[in-house]
Amino acid sequence: MTITTQFDYSPYAAAYSNRPDYVPNVIGATLAVAGAAPGDLVCDVGAGSAHLTIPLLEHGLRVDAVEPTAAMREVGENRTDGMAGVRWFEGFGEDTGRPAGQYPLVTFGSSFDRTDRPRALRETARILRSGGFFACCWNHRDLDEPFQAKVEALIADHVPGYDYGVRRADQTEVIEESGLFESPVVISGRTRHRVESTEWCDAWASHSTLGQQAGDRFDDVVAAIRGLVAAEAGPYLEVPYVTRMWVAKLRGGTVR
Repeated sequence: MTITTQFDYSPYAAAYSNRPDYVPNVIGATLAVAGAAPGDLVCDVGAGSAHLTIPLLEHGLRVDAVEPTAAMREVGENRTDGMAGVRWFEGFGEDTGRPAGQYPLVTFGSSFDRTDRPRALRETARILRSGGFFACCWNHRDLDEPFQAKVEALIADHVPGYDYGVRRADQTEVIEESGLFESPVVISGRTRHRVESTEWCDAWASHSTLGQQAGDRFDDVVAAIRGLVAAEAGPYLEVPYVTRMWVAKLRGGTVR
């Protein structure tokens, strides 16, 4: 779900469909806050493998999905093939290529952190209708859960100084500092995903934050995670996740 030209997501595209879905109640609550109704046309930026695009479509929305990386866009297009109301476009968070004043809602699913966030907020404001809403979300593993804490310790051993960056930060400050949006509503929900252990390990091959920081050690880290899972888990894992969403209303009108 790359939004800038600084990082190529192509090597991670094939594994992205193995990533967990967002907590459904968080998606529903977001649409309620934004007043998004079936038939509305929304824009999903950094749509990647369609993890947010698909639930938006399932809620009856029409979606313009914007994704810069061709390999990721292909995955998303394949996953939404046959679904009504979706169109795919090449574009960036800072330059979506979409027309001004078009959308009541613009979403970033696990992609806002890969943008120049102030620029992406200005671009979002440009393409929103008056009174429209910005929303960004991520799925976070609960790192306090004992087994996940072991995974984190393993990563730290292989990649000293490993940092999740702004993806785990509170987005309120950057949204408010833009001067373009009202203070965001923060929505969160918890779930546990029961997944096959091999599938969960496969999903680590799509972990671009780790891949970027691990560099040529990335394959070794993923292999070590596989070894830990093989040694301490059964054929299935119960993985705790939290979906966090920030939803903010545009102030006063669109920005040209």
